[in-house]
Amino acid sequence: MEHNIALVTTLAAAFGLALAFGFIAARLKVPALVGYLVAGIVIGPFTPGFVADVGLSQQLAEIGVMLLMFGVGLHFSLQDLLSVRRIALPGAVVQIAVATAMGAGLAWFWGWSLMAGLVFGLALSVASTVVLLRALESRGVLETVNGRIAVGWLVVEDLAMVLVLVLLPPVAAAIAEGAGAGGRVTGGELLATLGLTLGKVSLFIALMLVVGKRLFPWLLWQVAKTGSRELFTLCVIAAAIGIAYGSAMLFGVSFALGAFFAGMVLRESELSHRAADESLPLRDAFSVLFFVSVGMLFDPSMLLEQPLRVLAVVAIVIVGKTVAAFLIVIAFRYPLNTALTVSASLAQIGEFSFILVGLGVVLGVLPPEGQSLVLAAALISIALNPLVFSLVEPAQRWIRARSKLARAMEQPDDPLGQLPASVSHESLAGHVLLVGYGRVGRRIGEGLMAQGLKVTVAEESRDVVEKLRARGIPAVSGDAAVPAVLIQAHVAIARMLVIAIPDPVRARKMIETARMLNPSIETVVRVHDDEEAELFRREGAGAVFMGEHELAAGMTRHILEKLKR
Repeated sequence: MEHNIALVTTLAAAFGLALAFGFIAARLKVPALVGYLVAGIVIGPFTPGFVADVGLSQQLAEIGVMLLMFGVGLHFSLQDLLSVRRIALPGAVVQIAVATAMGAGLAWFWGWSLMAGLVFGLALSVASTVVLLRALESRGVLETVNGRIAVGWLVVEDLAMVLVLVLLPPVAAAIAEGAGAGGRVTGGELLATLGLTLGKVSLFIALMLVVGKRLFPWLLWQVAKTGSRELFTLCVIAAAIGIAYGSAMLFGVSFALGAFFAGMVLRESELSHRAADESLPLRDAFSVLFFVSVGMLFDPSMLLEQPLRVLAVVAIVIVGKTVAAFLIVIAFRYPLNTALTVSASLAQIGEFSFILVGLGVVLGVLPPEGQSLVLAAALISIALNPLVFSLVEPAQRWIRARSKLARAMEQPDDPLGQLPASVSHESLAGHVLLVGYGRVGRRIGEGLMAQGLKVTVAEESRDVVEKLRARGIPAVSGDAAVPAVLIQAHVAIARMLVIAIPDPVRARKMIETARMLNPSIETVVRVHDDEEAELFRREGAGAVFMGEHELAAGMTRHILEKLKR
């Protein structure tokens, strides 16, 4: 009996080479995603040797897209987005417009159609959430204000791309019908098509928010009560793929949008964290297959045949987007450190870019050359992203040393940059200076204040500072790694400095400044991993804690015990 083992062969080659090249990439200190793309290039039709089944790979990639978007929806937090909406929403919209204009302008220069230029520009405008989250986590800045702004910015970009993925097929179909009829599509026909599509999408969203929001969390609870781990995981995956498929069949929306909303409705369940953990291995596995399948579509000969075009596209991604984001953040009067961190975060492109150009090629609105150019830019920009992040600190020092404006922005003359005059010196003496009022800092601060202790907060988020002051809690806005911020928070007369943000570089600067101004001050530090904890202990940085929710309770107990002595 003969067996067709094309699927097994494709999976074995994809996973095996992804492991090998991902390991090499990790050892070279670049994201493993680069290795997955290279694995796809090696088994693709444009390189000699073994060629995997491209058709099967594309179907596996569809599942990868569903699970990727399901993961995005499962972690989508409207509350986190609203906390940074003043900068993330307008900033992302303007940056998408600028990057799209640059990409479309380049495409126009090459003689491409307007539609091809728009798809190409949009693909260059959106960064990779996977790359961003891992970069921020590795630097311990994910929970800081800078990290929240960068993630919020990416969430807005993702939502914009979801909308583009919904609207692109009907727009392309309308244009194709107009061309087939021997004329152009009229504005009325295009609006009618868009209206019909948006109507279907609105109906789907309403159904998910009204029915799905109650049905699927309830279903998850029923399965969880069986006590079967495999049934629980099966329920999560079945919901993700089933909703994605059903939404496409019944409402004509993309698999990506259906999977995104599947994640969003399951996030409403109290079991959402377990759902995320249980489905993570399968989501990671199919995500790898997605990136491998994307790599199979890349023709590496383009790097030799059209190096100037590749360099132009890479320049838009790494330089154009970075400068645009930097100027946007500075225009909103955020500190230099925030502007540099956000711009470095956006200096790459990833999964949404791949999905968008793939759809553009399938619909016939983007030439295959455009897809290869985007893939080349993604490979290069993701590989260089760690280098871009490493330049943030040197760039910050260089700009500060040469720009009076940058130094002035680090110490803004707004009322949130210093404590109100109504806060007396006596009410501050012996207070706890708490740096960071995120999830961990908030729990610590509320716990201390419940015990009647004096707490002053240093926090980068102006919204948080305004809310604290409205409650009568002393708070200053700014980066506590800058000595002026600690001085404004009266660190010289504080009894204890509590650093609730896991950023080792900035924490050292805070401790150094605090001990210089107040040698007797006690310090409590939050860290990200065992290596950082051991390093801080060797340096005599005071009490060191790791974790998040249980960490807040432990830090609070330690502080109370110390202050009661």
